[in-house]
Order: sequence, then C-alpha cells, then structure tokens
Amino acid sequence: VTEGESGIDESNLTGEAKPVEKRTGASVSSGTLNGWGRLVVRVTKAEKDSALHRIVALIREAQESKAPAQRAIDRWGDSYALFTLTASAAFFGLQLWLGRPAMGGEDSALYRAMTLLVVLSPCALVLSVPSAVLAAIASGARHGILFRGGAAVERLADVDCVCFDKTGTLTAGEPAVAALEVFPASADRRRALSALLSIEANSTHPFALGIVKACQDEGATTQAVTGLSNSPGQGIAGTVEGARWSVGSREFVGGHDLPGAPVAAGAIVSEVWASDGSVQVRATLVDAIRPASAPTLAALHHQGIRTVMLTGDREEAAAVAAQQVGIQSYRAALTPDAKMQAIRKLSAEGHVVAMVGDGVNDAPSLAAADVAIGMGGRGSDAALESSDVVLTDDRIERLLTAIDLSQAARRAIRVNIVISVGAACTMAAIVIFKGAPLTLGVAVHEGSTVIVCLNGLRLLAHRARRGV
Repeated sequence: VTEGESGIDESNLTGEAKPVEKRTGASVSSGTLNGWGRLVVRVTKAEKDSALHRIVALIREAQESKAPAQRAIDRWGDSYALFTLTASAAFFGLQLWLGRPAMGGEDSALYRAMTLLVVLSPCALVLSVPSAVLAAIASGARHGILFRGGAAVERLADVDCVCFDKTGTLTAGEPAVAALEVFPASADRRRALSALLSIEANSTHPFALGIVKACQDEGATTQAVTGLSNSPGQGIAGTVEGARWSVGSREFVGGHDLPGAPVAAGAIVSEVWASDGSVQVRATLVDAIRPASAPTLAALHHQGIRTVMLTGDREEAAAVAAQQVGIQSYRAALTPDAKMQAIRKLSAEGHVVAMVGDGVNDAPSLAAADVAIGMGGRGSDAALESSDVVLTDDRIERLLTAIDLSQAARRAIRVNIVISVGAACTMAAIVIFKGAPLTLGVAVHEGSTVIVCLNGLRLLAHRARRGV
C-alpha cells in the first residue's frame, strides 16, 4: 500500500471473518476484497508469484492425482461385449461338432447360438450404472444439489470422513449483531439506537448493514444527519437531533471500559461503539453459526462419519465454533497448503475424505479430497471449479441428502448388476444345456433391461431428509 487506509476482506484466503486494516506500507494479496476505504497499491510480484496463482497451482497439482471412475466400467463393458460374441461363435462351433444341423429350426446350431447371443447381450448390464447415476443427478438437482458427473455420485457413497471450512460453511460468513447495549441503562434506548442507525445508514463499512438491520428490528427510526465526517480506519461522525455522535472503534468514540456483552468468549468478531459524550452504545458482532450446522454434524456422527473442521481463522474463534456445532476435531490458523496437507494425511490414514468449503483458500483442499463439496451461494469461482458436488443454495443440511442419494444410487447399482447378471447367466445355462425359444430369450433380455432402468429411475422420487 503506497497511499490510503481501508479494511480488507481476506476471508477468501485465510477464513478470517473480520476485515484486516491496511495502511501505507502494509502488503495486500490478490484475491482479497477492498472494504470501506481507498487504497493505492504497488504491484510487487508477477502474476505467477501471486497468492492466488499459487493456490490455483495447488489445485491443479491435487487434481492430477484423480482418475475418472467411469473408465474402468467402460473398458469392462467393451471386454464383455467381445466375450459375448466370442462365446456365441464358440457355442455355434460346438453345436456343429456335436452333430446338430447348421440351420433349419429351433434345434439348429445357428438358432441356439443366436439365442445365446441375445441372452448374453450386455444391454441391461451396461445400463445398470448410468440409469441409477443419471437419476441420482436429476434428483439432486431438484433438491439444490449439483453432482458434476457420475464419479462424484459413486465416490460420495464411500465417504467416512467429512472436513469442513468454518467461515461461510459452518457459519453464515457474514458478521451479525449479537448484542446492542446502551449505557447508562437509564438512557433513552430508542433515541440512542436511532442515532446509531441514522449514521450507519451512511457508512460503507462491512458491519454497517448488520447494525442497521439490528437497530431497525428494535424499532429504531432513521433521523436526519448533518455534518457527516469519515475517518478511514477509525469511524464516522455526524449530528443527529442536535447531538454530535461518533460511531466506530472504542478509541475513536472515547468509550469507557464496560462489562463484556453476553456472547461466548472468542466468538466476537468485532465491537462497534457509538457515543454522543453522555450516552454510549456498544454493538457486538459475531459470525453466527448456521442453524442447521449442529444437527447436520450430529446426523453425520450417527451414520459413523468422522467430522473435522479446517480453518484459517484464529484459534479462539475456531474453538468456540467447534464447541457450538459439536464437531469431533478441528485445526485452526491453517494456510491453503496446510489444509491440503491435512486432507492428504487423512487419506493416507485410509479415510475416504469429503471436503466442504466456499473460499479461495479452500480450493486446494477441495481438489485434494476424494469428494469436493462447494457452497454454491457465496462460494468463490476457484472453490466451485474444484468441486465435485455443489450445494447451490448454501444449505449445509443438503449434504445429508447428497450422501443419502449417493448411497441409494449405490444400492440401486448393486441390485441392477445382480438382476442383469443373474438373468443372463440363468438364461445362458438354459440355452446351453436344454435349449430355449428365441422369443423367451428376447423377453428375458428386454425385460431385465426394463427392470434395471425402472429400478434406477426410482431415485427420481427420492425425498430430502427431514428434521434437520
């Protein structure tokens, strides 16, 4: 920074919800967002050496270790088709060797070989996987879940460890007012909050919208403000109903040392003060936990799935968030690379790991996970690009529905394989050892194909989990 002062939102890179103040001489990173002030910055590194570019490089490095799951299935299907043709030709030759006529009726070698070819044809087997997977993808879209391909559906069913980012994933990611206090208690609360509302309505600070809403919820009304003056990095001042009010840091407004607000220690993101010299207002802001976070984690624990929180936020905030949501373990103050290494360590321990995140700092760990799950509502482009599954409406409880869908798809696939292979083997044995009409072979073959497709399509009626 060569000129100016401002608050920088670094949550995309670090997970820290509170804007970081930057003044002349401070360094800023690419991928962060400027807040309330004006900055003139000098570029000190080439694009390839920037923090954002390093994160993108980590994403590509992690993604290179992945292979599409469908390749093995496609190769096996090709081999099976070749086996079917070879087996039918060999059976035709065997029938000729046993003395059957080449053609001429149901007992001919050609007729029995053609019947075997029909019953062994891999139509039902080939459709057993895509019918279930495509239905799961379509059903997920109806529930606000975007599966980016069949491999994501298959892998999610095997997940036994889910890692979460904190800011914007388990929490709302938007600091909200937890307490509004007016001192002394005998002061006119509505007048004080109306003054705070009126001045903050003219502020561009990231906390202003939350404070305005909280004041309005308490019945405060907007009053005329004159003589507005802004002190970058400190606060804003203005005259309301003849009184000069200052709003900002405690030092800026001259706030007195007062008892702490009724908010869990460590959960405080910041305090905003207001004073006219005789009356003080303290707004305590927190990054609120999503209401569905704790029930979602409890449901995962009930399924035997391990949960871990990986965050770049400070230790105190991470500890409070972990306690509030009931997560099993957490690590704080992690860089994007450290998050990725933590994911790889869990994978090396034998876990099938899913990572849920939304920020640029989550992108490398998302790419390193077996299943990457992005929060689509406020997620960064880098995070969503790395995601195998996207929760499009940012509802964390959708994760449970996604897991349920993937497990239902796996069960449907297994049933489909049993049906298709069982029908083919049974009819093949009948054709080889006893003989069967071609019409029966066609009926069993087509019937098993239809049954497999219908079994997969059952997933279209899948319902989202209730009670979370």
